[in-house]
Amino acid sequence: MEAIQISKTDQEYNPYLEELSGQSRDISHQAVWTLSSCKSGFGVENLIDNSLDTFWQSDGPQPHLVNMQFKQKTKVKDICIYADYKSDESYTPSRIIIKAGTHVNDLREIGTYDLSEPAGWIIIPLKDPKDTKNQPIKTWMLQLAVLANHQNGRDTHIRQIKIHSPIETTSVILQPKFSAVELSEWSTIR
Repeated sequence: MEAIQISKTDQEYNPYLEELSGQSRDISHQAVWTLSSCKSGFGVENLIDNSLDTFWQSDGPQPHLVNMQFKQKTKVKDICIYADYKSDESYTPSRIIIKAGTHVNDLREIGTYDLSEPAGWIIIPLKDPKDTKNQPIKTWMLQLAVLANHQNGRDTHIRQIKIHSPIETTSVILQPKFSAVELSEWSTIR
């Protein structure tokens, strides 16, 4: 699979506005997070603490992995990653890969992405490559792998990761239209 170039990041993008407007919901805290490595004090809690001042720092050889496992098969609309080249320089990822599957041994590649000096939120839509309707993926597990850093850096910094799920309307909200009064009076539970 050919790498997708991401040369523009959105410094103005705010994932909270998307959540407040009802377009998606943050499901980051529903996942169990594991890392391939981390420096002491720079662990997984820094990835999901909603602060752009903290970061995860890996500690070891590449690839650096972030695994996100859900308790049930979950629809995932996108993954948002906050990276800042000006602050992190050689620690900033330059090539990442996103994989999805049921567990770590059957992950399949969703996409490879080349990042050019990112400074803000990187929004990566997650679509099922086998689905012709271009729907969000349904998965038990996501994996983000940092394959390379800028300036051939060894360890990596990622400041935030958010996982979004689409908000779906259900037909339970829609009330049926009955023609007979007798049916209408029995349509709700008292």
